[in-house]
Amino acid sequence: MSDKQVAVADPAVEQDQQTKPKKQPRYNVVLWDDSDHSYQYVVMMMRKLFRYPVEKGFQIATQVDSHGKAICLTTTMEHAELKRDQIHAYGKDDLIPRCKGSMSATIEPAG
Repeated sequence: MSDKQVAVADPAVEQDQQTKPKKQPRYNVVLWDDSDHSYQYVVMMMRKLFRYPVEKGFQIATQVDSHGKAICLTTTMEHAELKRDQIHAYGKDDLIPRCKGSMSATIEPAG
């Protein structure tokens, strides 16, 4: 008899490891502060584009104002790009006469 142990592959375990989908990397949609957009604009944009309640939109507006930026959403790259593009296409803030266009947003890896 030998003291050596032989490892035997378990086909069920191997198959399970092969069929598990890999998680996609996550990305943050970051909204950047400027002085040409009002809190009301941010709240309405968050409601329309992200379906956030007024309270969540106000929290994001407050964070943008106090920290210079706010994470609006963490999601897949493709979805993050869509949301960034929607922010860029949202249009100007009619409450501020000097406003010339949409707010700025970027995407960055989460974590």
